[in-house]
Amino acid sequence: MSSAATLRHFRAGHPAQPQELDAMLLWPALALLLFGMVMVYSASIATAEGSRFTGHQPAYFLIRHGVFLTIGLIAAVVVFQVPLRVWQKGAPWLFLLGVALLVLVLIPYIGREVNGARRWLPLGLVNLQPSELMKLFAVLYAADYTVRKLADMGSFRRGFVPMALVMALICGLLLREPDFGAFVVVICIAMGILFLGGINARLFTVLFVFLALAFVVMIWMSPYRRERIFGFMDPWSDAYGKGYQLSHALIAFGRGEWFGVGLGGSVEKLFYLPEAHTDFLLAVIAEELGLVGVLAVIALFGVIVQRAFAIGRQALQLERAYAGLVAQGIGIWIGVQAFINMGVNMGLLPTKGLTLPLMSFGGSGILANCVALAILMRVDWENRALMRGQAV
Repeated sequence: MSSAATLRHFRAGHPAQPQELDAMLLWPALALLLFGMVMVYSASIATAEGSRFTGHQPAYFLIRHGVFLTIGLIAAVVVFQVPLRVWQKGAPWLFLLGVALLVLVLIPYIGREVNGARRWLPLGLVNLQPSELMKLFAVLYAADYTVRKLADMGSFRRGFVPMALVMALICGLLLREPDFGAFVVVICIAMGILFLGGINARLFTVLFVFLALAFVVMIWMSPYRRERIFGFMDPWSDAYGKGYQLSHALIAFGRGEWFGVGLGGSVEKLFYLPEAHTDFLLAVIAEELGLVGVLAVIALFGVIVQRAFAIGRQALQLERAYAGLVAQGIGIWIGVQAFINMGVNMGLLPTKGLTLPLMSFGGSGILANCVALAILMRVDWENRALMRGQAV
C-alpha cells in the first residue's frame, strides 16, 4: 500500500480529529512513576533511618528519587521535541557513546565498585549507570541497523553477523562488570528487533537455540550464578544463605494475601529483605497492598507494552519502519525487564540485579525510562500528524 493510499485508509477509519497525545500511554506511565515514588519511600524508610551514610534521614531516598524523577520528566519534555529522523541519524553515535561509557566504567579508580560489581561512574552527588543508557541506545541502534539492512535480513552473513559482532562486544563489556541482567535485556532487545524486522525464521530459531545453550554454559561456568540457580530452585534449603533474598520475598508475598497489610505496614522491609527499594520493590508492594496491588502494577505495565506495539504497528503501516521498530523495541525492553523483575520477586526466575522499570529507586534507570517513553510518545505524535496530513 502506498503512502497516499495508507493515509486515505487511516482518514477513512479515523474521521474524528485525533488527540495530540495517547492518554492510554501517558496516564499509565505517570501512574507507575508516581506510585513508584510512594512505594520507594515506604520501602526505604527503615534503611534510611538506620544508615549513617544517609544521615539517618527517613526521607533520604524519597528526596533523591524525587530529584531523579524531576530530571527524568524534564528530559522527557525536551526529548519529545526531537523528531525521529534526528534519532535515526544520531543512533550510531549514541551507540558509540554507550560503548565508551561501558569501557570507562571498567577502568579502576574511574568506575565505582559496589558488592563486587563495577557498574557506576561517580559524578559528584550522583552515580551514572551506563548499562541503563545502553538499553536505550541498543533500541535506537538495532532499529537503525535493521532498517538499513532490510534487504539482507534473510542472509546470515550480511544481515546477522555484523549485528552479532557488535552485540557480542556490548555483552562482553556487560559481563565484565558483571551485569547479567542488563546483558539479558540487551540481547532480547536486539533479537526482538531483528525478528520484527524480518530476519529469516529458520535462522532466528537456530540463533535462539544457540543463545539458550550459551546461557546455560555461562551459568554453569560461573560459581556465583550456579549458586543463584540452586537457591532459586529450593530457597528454603538455605534460607539464611543463597536463598535469603528469595525466601524473604516469598514471605512478603505470603503476608500480603489479597489486600495487603496496609501501606507502610511491611515487616520484610525492616532490614529483612535486601534491596527493598530497588530490586525487590514488588515484594514490598505485595506485602503492603496484596495481590490487588500486584495485579494493578502488572495491568499498568501490560497497557504500556500493548500501546508500544500498537504505536509501532501503526508507524509500520504508515511506512515509517525506523519509528515502528523503535516503538516496538521500547515495548520489548520495558516488557522483558518488568517480566524478569516480577519473576524474580515471585520466585519464578533466578535472582538478577534488575530493577522494576519506572518504579524502582535509581537515577539512571528513571532517566532512561522517561526518555524512552518520550520517544515512544513522539512516534505516536508523528503518526497522528501524518494521519492529519501534516509534515513531521
